[in-house]
Amino acid sequence: MVAASRRVLLGSSLAAATVTAVAACGGTDDEGGAGGAPREGGTLRVGALGSVEALTKDPHGLLSNNSDFLIMSLVYDALTVPGGGTGVAPRLAESWSVADDAKTWTFTIAEGASFHDGTPVIAADVVASMKRIIVDMDAAFKVPVPPEQITALDDRTVQMVTEDPNSQLPLLLRLVTFTTREGADATAFNGTGPFKLEDYTDGNARLVRFDGWHGPRPLLDAIEVTRFESTDAMMNALQGGQIDLATTAGAVSARLAEESGAFTVHRRPNDAALPIVMRVADGPFADVRVRTAMRLIADRDALVQQALSGYGTVANDVLGTGDAFYDTSLPQRAQDLDTARSLLAEAGFDLDATYTLYTIDEAFGEVAAATLFAEQAAKAGVTIEVVEQDAGTFYDQTWCKADLYTMFWGTNDSVAFYAQKVLQSSSETNETGWASEDFDRAYGDLLAATDPAAQEDASHRMQRLEYDESGYLLWGMADGIDLHTPAVNGLSTAPGFGWVLLEGAWLAS
Repeated sequence: MVAASRRVLLGSSLAAATVTAVAACGGTDDEGGAGGAPREGGTLRVGALGSVEALTKDPHGLLSNNSDFLIMSLVYDALTVPGGGTGVAPRLAESWSVADDAKTWTFTIAEGASFHDGTPVIAADVVASMKRIIVDMDAAFKVPVPPEQITALDDRTVQMVTEDPNSQLPLLLRLVTFTTREGADATAFNGTGPFKLEDYTDGNARLVRFDGWHGPRPLLDAIEVTRFESTDAMMNALQGGQIDLATTAGAVSARLAEESGAFTVHRRPNDAALPIVMRVADGPFADVRVRTAMRLIADRDALVQQALSGYGTVANDVLGTGDAFYDTSLPQRAQDLDTARSLLAEAGFDLDATYTLYTIDEAFGEVAAATLFAEQAAKAGVTIEVVEQDAGTFYDQTWCKADLYTMFWGTNDSVAFYAQKVLQSSSETNETGWASEDFDRAYGDLLAATDPAAQEDASHRMQRLEYDESGYLLWGMADGIDLHTPAVNGLSTAPGFGWVLLEGAWLAS
């Protein structure tokens, strides 16, 4: 599985937090631009990364190009999107509720929602789109509901019944369920979103405001999306005045921009997780004392400052730091080489051996972090050799198999997401081989709970077990970074793929 497909399949399209309440729309950040009162008008020129080989016009595909995902997110509405203090916000669905069984969900379509051709959206369109995602596109991972259990109760109400209790469904559907007209060409760009397509050429698009959108009226007249094959090419376009906003530009570009003072750095916290993964099922890290020692070896502040150039924050070995239920009471781990050495001695860890740490240049700072951690480990007597692999080799031979390797996850705002994908015993992508009945039980309690207090209790139990026993050394979270001219305002602050929510953006005069 190539890296881009893994990122979309597992990292972005299923991102979720751990609450059920309906939240207000995602936050925006007006700081750093020209400021003043929001004004209407203008065309925002946006750069986004994307390759010719991965281009698609199908909103139900994998959308591994950032440029394609941005276009689809503006042209089409998903039922829910990232946002608000709880991590999930309404979009095409204006509200939702769940029965006492935590399995039967009803979603109410936003009043006045219509396609760009003027046709009203009805529940049958949502049902047909979801079934196409699951069946026709062979993408059932996007919608954790059996297709036969997705039905239209009336023109504005969709019912979904999960196989097992799942209190997290609205969050698991964020930016996934793009809706097209039933029976129509799904690649025709006839969406229900805030902008409609005016022109499209090779992944480049001009989108104009859809005045019939059911949500708050966008201030921009148009958004032009330009696809770039590399960050360097995108930054050259920003510097040359061809675009106003360079999305997901990375820390190197941010550092250069801050030094020059020409552009504004827009940071989105908890955007990505960069753990070091230790295999728990067998091998040299099977002893929990060894895993704890490895966590105490890490100088997290140094890793954030050096590997991420300071564009990130220290983490505490629990995936999902942006979760509304993140447990801040867990003691923050810091480097403690004496205790680490003592734990390694108690466990009989072989300090004469050399341990391979596999890494991949998939995210900024990933390789640098591996190299720096190896230097830190040497201070505790542990010899680590860093081996960088290409994407094909890494995902075929190392991921979910090796004893020690780095990872990158393009979202970090949900404990439940990581439980589903990499922590529960039954996961096909259990990266560490960790099997904990107590964790599985707590995760089941979280999915079955409809009361926020009960959800928080279950989530905290999950986090404590992960903190104490799992195979993750999560030393830091990387910020999402966009660069823009001073005129750009109102960008989304939602983590992960929330950067695509540009309907609130505006340009100062």
